[in-house]
Amino acid sequence: MRIWSDSFRAGGPIAAEFALGSVDGFGGNRNPHLAWDGVPEGTRSLVLLCIDPDAPTVPETVGREDMEIPVGQPRTEFVHWAMVDIDPGLAAIGAGSCSEGLVRAGKRQPQGPAGARQGINDYTGWFAGDAEMGGDYRGYDGPYPPFNDARVHRYFFRLFALDLARLDVPDRFTAADVLRAMQGHVLAEAAVHGTYTLNNRLG
Repeated sequence: MRIWSDSFRAGGPIAAEFALGSVDGFGGNRNPHLAWDGVPEGTRSLVLLCIDPDAPTVPETVGREDMEIPVGQPRTEFVHWAMVDIDPGLAAIGAGSCSEGLVRAGKRQPQGPAGARQGINDYTGWFAGDAEMGGDYRGYDGPYPPFNDARVHRYFFRLFALDLARLDVPDRFTAADVLRAMQGHVLAEAAVHGTYTLNNRLG
C-alpha cells in the first residue's frame, strides 16, 4: 500500500495554503490532496492520521522574539488529523474537501468522506482556555509551528488498512484512542510526509 499527495512532494515543503499558520498570521488551512493504492484484500475500513513529531516540549520557549527553540530540545507529537471508518473503496481525498479555512473554536461537523468519523486534534488542548479560540477542534487543522523554532517540522500522513468496518472509539476520540483501538487489526500501513516552518532563517 502506498500514499502520496499532489499538494506537496514527498519530503518537500507544504504550502501555507494547507497550513493553519503563515508568516502573515493564519494560513489557508485547507487539507492537502491525498491519494493511495494497493489496499490489501480483506480491508474493511481505512484510518488516516496526520502527526507532527517535532512539537516543542517547553511551552515557555514558544513564540519568543529573544530566542530560538534549539533543534536539540526534546520533542513530542502534535496531532493535526484523526479520521476513522473511511470506506476502503475510496482512493483519494481532494484538496480542501475536508477543511477550507480557519474555524475559530473548531469545526463542529467537519466535511469528509461519507460514513467517516473525525476526532479532535491537538489544537483542542493548545487553545483551551482562550476565550476566542478555545473549543473542540475536529478534523483537519494544519501546521502552525512556532516562528522561533530552529527545527523544520515534519507532518506525517499515515494511512492504515483495517480488518474492522467500524472502529471502537468514543465520539470525542483522539489519535491515541485510534491507535489503541486498532491494535491487532492493521493489515497494512503507508505514510508520506511534508515539511513546514515559519522561521524566516530556515524558510
